[in-house]
Amino acid sequence: MSTKVLFVCLGNICRSPTAHGVFEKLVADAGLQDSIQIDSAGTGDWHIGRAPDERTLQAASKRGYDLSNLRARQVTSADFQNFDYVLAMDKSNLKDLRAMTGDKTNCHVSLFLDFAESSWKREVPDPYYGGEDGFETVLELAEDGARGLLATIRSSGR
Repeated sequence: MSTKVLFVCLGNICRSPTAHGVFEKLVADAGLQDSIQIDSAGTGDWHIGRAPDERTLQAASKRGYDLSNLRARQVTSADFQNFDYVLAMDKSNLKDLRAMTGDKTNCHVSLFLDFAESSWKREVPDPYYGGEDGFETVLELAEDGARGLLATIRSSGR
């Protein structure tokens, strides 16, 4: 049985593709790529079909993550039936996701950093309008959350 994970931010060009790429590499390194499927999406439709932000690509590449094959898409109502985990980068995205699904889903809808092992932060800050250090922060938080998420999936047997 396969576990399906969807990472969600606003435009799907910074935070959610970073989480997608980080988790994808972690899953591959664990040899679990055949049993865990990963995707990312945005609540907004501004960037559909576009590659991640250039700054996102550069920061990820410095740490060994290749996000070049990812393209932005928008969350759909079908995602709540197709994924086991739908994970928002911040409370605003989580609110939008919950408004889309109400109580009509069996998937786990929460903040991504609910799975973080060491960070005290609950939200992944949007780096879009900031400097390069914001993209580094996103990577650090994504690595922490991804480790905890993988540990949760492994222990739940999902």
